[in-house]
Amino acid sequence: MLIDRERLLEEEAQRLAPYAQKARDTRGRQHPEPESPYRTPYQKDRDRILHTTAFRRLEYKTQVFPNWAGDYYRTRLTHTLEVVQVARSIARALGLNEDLTEAIALSHDLGHPPFGHTGEKVLNGLMQGHGGFEHNAQALRILTELEVRYPSFQGLNLTYEVLEGIATHEAAYDTGFKAEYPGKGTLEAQVVDLSDAIAYAAHDLDDGLRSGLLRPEELTEVPFLQELAQEEGLDLSRLTELSRRILVRQLLGFLITAAIEAIHQEVERAGVRSAEEVRRHSQRLARLTPEAEQAHQELKGFLRERFYRHPEVLRERRKAEIVLEQLFHTYTRYPEILPKEVQARIPKGGLERAVCDYIAGMTDRYALEAYRKLFP
Repeated sequence: MLIDRERLLEEEAQRLAPYAQKARDTRGRQHPEPESPYRTPYQKDRDRILHTTAFRRLEYKTQVFPNWAGDYYRTRLTHTLEVVQVARSIARALGLNEDLTEAIALSHDLGHPPFGHTGEKVLNGLMQGHGGFEHNAQALRILTELEVRYPSFQGLNLTYEVLEGIATHEAAYDTGFKAEYPGKGTLEAQVVDLSDAIAYAAHDLDDGLRSGLLRPEELTEVPFLQELAQEEGLDLSRLTELSRRILVRQLLGFLITAAIEAIHQEVERAGVRSAEEVRRHSQRLARLTPEAEQAHQELKGFLRERFYRHPEVLRERRKAEIVLEQLFHTYTRYPEILPKEVQARIPKGGLERAVCDYIAGMTDRYALEAYRKLFP
């Protein structure tokens, strides 16, 4: 039996919920091109993203711990894969388009520079007066301009809905690049947003405990975690490796279930019957139940105070700040030492933007090596 694109599109339209974004209803690509005979447009987008240089580099970009801190801590790549898992689980339960959800999730962090959010903060400060820096906007630049893989256009020529999913990321603090993507985004995009928050709360807790920077007894400061541990018969004062895994697994399961139930209730209450109605709705529909949202906020506050501001983490952040600031100032002062392909972009976007793109594309270890070559 041969299943071609037309059959895939037909089956998808029959199977998905009314409010889901169907691939047959895509607004298309900026540059017309033939579609795959055996893949839907969103499947094609997903595959293109997986083969990018930017996606491979995520393996060596910081989540919380830099890549060299240990083999078992999350990197930006493994974080992305966990977001994909959470998002697809939620999308499947709600009758959403899993292929679109996966494509957005795979690309949502492509614009992150080395050293995680610290790198983003540093580059944004350095680029004040030159357009700033924001990782969602950078992801769009990568996908529409910087990844060059086709002779007839720049970027990957992805569908409108995948690019919209990046542009409507709720956490974006710079909204200047969103003008082309009005509205709240598809429900698939909103689910990726929520899945991002769910995934990093759970795996950052796991990494913090594994590293020893978080002590198990400190978890008693989070009432929800204490309740969850009691339900599972776990003693937080003596948290073994197995019990830590059980705790994190149950935390993920609780948040995913809460997301599915809350989104279903919001969709029913809103009465949306199409993806366009989701976009135009007065508020975003992807959220947690009130109980889960309170628990999530408690956990985020705990991680912020006890983990993200731990002296060991802050020390690595300060090192990252020094490296990126020195690289930026050196490259903008001596652009002749930049690679030729980077110099070629200067006339179009300006020196600072060319340098920023170059640094943002670096992995942690490449940035450190570049620093060592300049400042032995």
